[in-house]
Amino acid sequence: MSGHSKWSTIKRKKGALDAKRGKIFTRIIKEINIAIKEGGSPDPDSNPRLRLAIANAKGVNMPKDNISRAIKKASDKDGESYQEIFYEGYGPAGIALFVEATTDNINRTVANVRSIYSKGGGNLGTNGSLEFIFDRKGVFTIPTAALEGKDMDEFEMELIDGGAEEVEKEDDVVTIYTSFEDFGNMQKKLEELNIEPESQELQRIPKTTQEVDLEEGQKILNLIEKFEEDDDVNVVYHNMEMTDELMEAME
Repeated sequence: MSGHSKWSTIKRKKGALDAKRGKIFTRIIKEINIAIKEGGSPDPDSNPRLRLAIANAKGVNMPKDNISRAIKKASDKDGESYQEIFYEGYGPAGIALFVEATTDNINRTVANVRSIYSKGGGNLGTNGSLEFIFDRKGVFTIPTAALEGKDMDEFEMELIDGGAEEVEKEDDVVTIYTSFEDFGNMQKKLEELNIEPESQELQRIPKTTQEVDLEEGQKILNLIEKFEEDDDVNVVYHNMEMTDELMEAME
């Protein structure tokens, strides 16, 4: 997956700069809601999706009281109900944009997303139109501080045994990529090793990236930012090559 390290690093840095804590918590509360409604149980031991949502809540230091309240509220049969929905389309210069949202009002969300695409010089496409551009991968991030004292060669062998396709090491974080099918296997492997990831999620990774000039790149970054400002939007994936010029422009 050559080149994905730069993509994921940018995604993480941008998230650290842009994301408001409240929106991160709101996203996780919605995920807890969906996990309980679909999984049918407020018990994380018998509901893997809820267990994942709680793990990610802890990864962003969400207070235990907030997590407990979210579980209790989602367990209420008369409470709010959310749906996951995806929007696929293209931005300026033909860059693919895959928008993941969680909503309690699909009509509102689709109207907002369509408007953002249109105003940003893009076009909303049909679902499934970007399947050939992105792979769905499991992505786990672990702070290097949590691995202090470990034999990294042995650790990497354990990860491969758990389904790791690639392990990327940076100064402050280790990123593990798995296939969609091995996501659960890696969760179990990390539990066996008593390692709690900072985050663990399924992401859409571009198979190849497309380079654009700085002006077009900034238009696309602005468009992505508009999507991310929408309360219903969780994350936006793209296949734009993050050049050094664009990285500097984001700082």
